[in-house]
Amino acid sequence: MSAPHPFADWIAADWGTSHLRLWAMGPTGAVLERARSDAGMGRIGRDDYEAELLRLIGHRLAPGRATPVIVCGMAGSRQGWAEAPYALAPCPPPGIAEATRAPARDARLAVYILPGVRQTRPHADVMRGEETQIAGLLARLPGFDGIACLPGTHTKWVQISAGEIVSFTTAMTGELYALLSTKSVLRHALDAEGWDDTAFAEAMAETIARPERLATRLFTIRAEALTAGLSPAAARGCLSGLLIGAELAATRPWWLGQRVAIIGAAKLSRVYAEALAAQGVEAERFDDEEMTLAGLTRARQSLTENAT
Repeated sequence: MSAPHPFADWIAADWGTSHLRLWAMGPTGAVLERARSDAGMGRIGRDDYEAELLRLIGHRLAPGRATPVIVCGMAGSRQGWAEAPYALAPCPPPGIAEATRAPARDARLAVYILPGVRQTRPHADVMRGEETQIAGLLARLPGFDGIACLPGTHTKWVQISAGEIVSFTTAMTGELYALLSTKSVLRHALDAEGWDDTAFAEAMAETIARPERLATRLFTIRAEALTAGLSPAAARGCLSGLLIGAELAATRPWWLGQRVAIIGAAKLSRVYAEALAAQGVEAERFDDEEMTLAGLTRARQSLTENAT
């Protein structure tokens, strides 16, 4: 007979729009188990959160005590498990003191949802989840002063100084790529896997220099596939390069001459790091899971300190 699973000291959760990531954490900070599902905020109702949590990680909950579950991301949205109102920037990444307690029927759960961050100036913007990765970055580099780039569906560029999120801006580059590559006429040119580094670099350099040409330049991907034999790998690299080039042109004040930390998945972080390196910026790279866990761990430590 196999040994029973050790119970978790606490549960870390990153509950996004499309996915849920869970980590059962031991008392020394070791990850006992990882779990993942497609039950993101956009796919489940408010009454489904607790059941999904128990389905994935219920076997790690000790009987007779409430295990802390510390959650970041879209579970704290208005449509999520329980609304965790945004903190207003400039502010430190919000922690356990600002968390919302979510209702749970199972007495083994004590659920804390961390807030996101909003800003009103210089323009309205919001984030949920990225602020916890920034908390993780500051836990790793307490004196960090510069820009955090968090690439993804909605890439964030965040100014950090004196331990605070000063301001930030969002680029919908990832979502634009997904829409154009699957819903537009360009999908016919990208109907196979592959990636061309040269096509990416050339398109990125072209668009960062002349971003106003983006709308017309996009259609040449289709035209070149039809008339000049542009390969799907080159088309894929070109589309990404055009969009990231336009993003870098728009965010130039954020990264030019700044210390930049990229927090993201390895493949996408590499693409952004290479794009910035071509502009003379050598960015530091950090894994998004590692930074999320570091930020959630910081919140867990605060919860322990407040209880003593």
